Amino acid sequence: MPTTSPTFGWLSPVIGNRFSDHKPIVVYQADHILPTVNEHFDSLWIADHFYGMDAKTDPFMEAWTTITWLAAKFPDLQLCHHVLGHGYRPPALTAKMAATLQVFSGNRFMLGIGAGWRGEEYEAYGYDFPKPSVRFAQLEEVVQICRLMWTEDFPSFTGEHYSIDEACAPPLPEVVPPICIGANGDKVGLPLTGRVADVWHGFAPDDDEWTRKRAIVTTSAEAAGRNPDDIENAVTIEKPLPETDSDSAALLDEIGRRHALGVHHFVMDFGHPLSPEPILRFEEQVMAPLRG
Repeated sequence: MPTTSPTFGWLSPVIGNRFSDHKPIVVYQADHILPTVNEHFDSLWIADHFYGMDAKTDPFMEAWTTITWLAAKFPDLQLCHHVLGHGYRPPALTAKMAATLQVFSGNRFMLGIGAGWRGEEYEAYGYDFPKPSVRFAQLEEVVQICRLMWTEDFPSFTGEHYSIDEACAPPLPEVVPPICIGANGDKVGLPLTGRVADVWHGFAPDDDEWTRKRAIVTTSAEAAGRNPDDIENAVTIEKPLPETDSDSAALLDEIGRRHALGVHHFVMDFGHPLSPEPILRFEEQVMAPLRG
């Protein structure tokens, strides 16, 4: 069992749909929910898309602009995207934006990034959307470019897909942002995670499958000469906030069990609560016991 207490993230939906009268949920939460989240949670997570899932006319707030605005409003939360599609932005621009937010936020930013999946959205915006093996190869180069631009005054890099030539990005961040990779594929995504990630954000339908996937990350890390224990684990739990003691007990059991398996970060997707009251129940009956 992990020796450290779990940390809790809040996923604030940037979408607006029929359940929110087609208004971005994050806008409501910024006024009514996130002040309470700021007091009790450890991190805030924002998804990265450009328009709605049910209908293209449903609003979806842009991820970098949103997280930067929220970083200024809520100074006690770590910040991470859930997760960026690397192909939406050039690698050097991603690195520069991350470094800037790291400075402004007081070293609270973690770069959550993945290979992307919503092909029709890429195509609608005129972005390339190659096959998965190519997107993950690109992602590995993105990670290399980011770390160079965060640590070197005159970074250069030439890869198969991307290159930079003395892409200076001052001021360099005092703390290099950790990199959280969202991946699940056995053949490409999980081995990449083991080679380069600081945090793995994965999904599995049950504990056995999660353990099997984590073993792939571990094996890949060892093959790359890394200590697999240096790679932390994150999962997202999508459920309503507890309304009863039994609801809380069920969540306490689920999160405690996953923490015992080795999950460090729990990103809670509670949808669109209209009141902060059940957040206090969750904090008292679930978070506090697990934090010990």
